[in-house]
Amino acid sequence: MMTIKIVTDSTADLPKSLLEELGIQIVPLKIHFGEESYLDSITLTSDQFYEKLASSDRLPTTSQPSPIDFTDVYERIAQEGGTQILSIHLSGSLSGTVQTASIAAGMVEDKVRVHVLDSKIAAYPLGMVVIAAARAAREGKSLAACIEAAEKAISTQRAFFVVDTLTYLQKGGRIGKASALVGSLLNVKPILTIDETGTVAPVEKIRGKKKAVARILEMAKEYAGDNPVVAAAIYSTGEEEARVLAEEVGSQLNVVEPVAIGQLGPVIGTYGGPGLLAVSLYKIE
Repeated sequence: MMTIKIVTDSTADLPKSLLEELGIQIVPLKIHFGEESYLDSITLTSDQFYEKLASSDRLPTTSQPSPIDFTDVYERIAQEGGTQILSIHLSGSLSGTVQTASIAAGMVEDKVRVHVLDSKIAAYPLGMVVIAAARAAREGKSLAACIEAAEKAISTQRAFFVVDTLTYLQKGGRIGKASALVGSLLNVKPILTIDETGTVAPVEKIRGKKKAVARILEMAKEYAGDNPVVAAAIYSTGEEEARVLAEEVGSQLNVVEPVAIGQLGPVIGTYGGPGLLAVSLYKIE
């Protein structure tokens, strides 16, 4: 019997309890504050990161895993009896992580089969895709079926997010098509998404955060319609705001399971910054 294992990177922002429950393996990215380096969500938690970000006089930088970081995980899975691996990663338009995973897959092809998938998204929306694939694997489905579960979630995935400022995206070089919003008026909150190419793109500009949050909920409703969906509310700082948003999502959309609440981890938090709120969903078809 084939044993399918799911691998992702730390930007999926999945809680440890869920990783353990579904047997998902993580390859961490790195965060650098000057000369200090940390493993994303391993040696630096999200709360610790945002505290450091608030007190730091310069923005942190991030770096992707090396091929060896991936081969170590792939080879360990093979030694433990995994016969095939589905490795799902953040958008190749935002990071070279998925390309590095592909290089590593070629390095271990004599030991284990690894299929690498570019999710074209990041953060907890990526996590939602990974969960879909991991549930299929846990049910004993084939590699092709696990890939299909992931690709279905990717194809109908949408995320709408509000940022307090574009400063972090701009200085981190991840602003993409949202550059047109730089220099917005005071208290104008940009609403962004990640488009079909996996690039950060502008949607609208709304004056005031409260109105902007209401608008992303409205956009999610417009996209979902009456379709059953899996949904999440995502935040960087301000967990209570996310809980309120999750309740609204749950009451206004046709959700098939409780709305998850995900916190933006250190690597993606480097670009989103504090105060970010998002609604993410994909359709069940």
